[in-house]
Amino acid sequence: MMRSFLDEIRFKSARSGGKGGQNVNKVETMVTGSWCIHDSHFFDDEQKTWLHSKLKNQLNKEGVLMIKSQEARTQLGNKELVKQKMQELIQKAMIRPKKRVATKKTKAAIAERLESKKVLSQKKLTRKKINPEI
Repeated sequence: MMRSFLDEIRFKSARSGGKGGQNVNKVETMVTGSWCIHDSHFFDDEQKTWLHSKLKNQLNKEGVLMIKSQEARTQLGNKELVKQKMQELIQKAMIRPKKRVATKKTKAAIAERLESKKVLSQKKLTRKKINPEI
């Protein structure tokens, strides 16, 4: 079985609100997962720097990504949801945008622009008052 960064997530549980009725008061179903980017063995230094810059708004002061879930009624269900959310977040963050290649305007586009300027200029010339003294 192949290991992933998901094995490095530390989980904590706590009591959660929401569904469950009286069960909520006695069972710790909310799960918080925390993962430190810099302590990870699955990403190299360049990838860690990239992740840190992409996820900087979701990291705490120590550089730890924390995600919690209390949607499911069981601790195991919430643990799976935390893993899923974290994996999706990391996958989105690792996508690098394509670099834009600058292009040159075509001769036809330049000529069309100049022609439209000439037409507009002629239209405005017809709006001038005619001077009869010339």
